[in-house]
Amino acid sequence: MSDRIYQAIFDIARVLELPVVIAALLALGWVLYELGVFVMETRQRFGRRLDVLTKASADARAAIDRDDRPAAQRALARVAWSAAMSSVLSRIALQAGQPGSEPLIAKELADFDFRCQRRLERTRLLVRVGPALGLMGTLIPLSPALEGLANGDIETLTDNLRVAFSVTVLGLLVGAIAFGLSLARDRIYGQDYSDLEYVAARLTADPEPEPQPEKPALPQPETVTEEVAP
Repeated sequence: MSDRIYQAIFDIARVLELPVVIAALLALGWVLYELGVFVMETRQRFGRRLDVLTKASADARAAIDRDDRPAAQRALARVAWSAAMSSVLSRIALQAGQPGSEPLIAKELADFDFRCQRRLERTRLLVRVGPALGLMGTLIPLSPALEGLANGDIETLTDNLRVAFSVTVLGLLVGAIAFGLSLARDRIYGQDYSDLEYVAARLTADPEPEPQPEKPALPQPETVTEEVAP
C-alpha cells in the first residue's frame, strides 16, 4: 500500500515538472513586462517638482474661484503623472468648493490608494511565486537524477541537474526583480498620493483674507517743557 502511495506522489511530481518550468518562464516574462512599465512610470515623473505642483494648484484654485472648472482641470492635468492621477485630479477639480465636497474628495484619495495597493500586489505576488517555482523546479528533477545516478546513467543525471539548477536561477531572478520593483513602486505611489493630498488641501482651503491698508499714524502732540528759573 505504501509503495503505491509513494509511486503516486512520484508520478504527480513528474507530471508537474513541465508545468512548473512553463510557469517559471511565464513569471519571467511577466516580471520583465512589469520592469518595462516601471521604466515608463519613472520617465513620466521626471518633471515632478514642488514649484510645478504649487503653480498648478494655484492656477486651479484661481479657476475654481471664478467657477471655471474646465480651466482647473487643464491646470491640474500638468501634474498628473499617471492615468489614475489624471482621473482623480479631474474629479477633485469638479468637486472642490462644492457643498459637502470634502468627504467625496477624501473618498477619491482613499480609492486611489486602494488602486495603488492593488497594483503593487502584482509584483509582491511575484516576490513569493518566483522563488517557489524555482524551488519546485529544483526538487522535482532531483528524483530522476538520483535514480539515474543509482543506475549509472550519467546522461540522465546531467540533464536533470541542468534543469534543476536552471529553474532555480530563473526563480531567484524573478523574485529579485519583483522585490526591487515593489520597493520602488511603493515609494513613487506614496509620493503620488502625497501630491494628491497637497492639491486637495490647496483647493479646499479657505481663501486667505485680503490685506487691509494700513491707517496713517496720527501726529503726536508736541510736549512743551517749561523752564524753571533758578
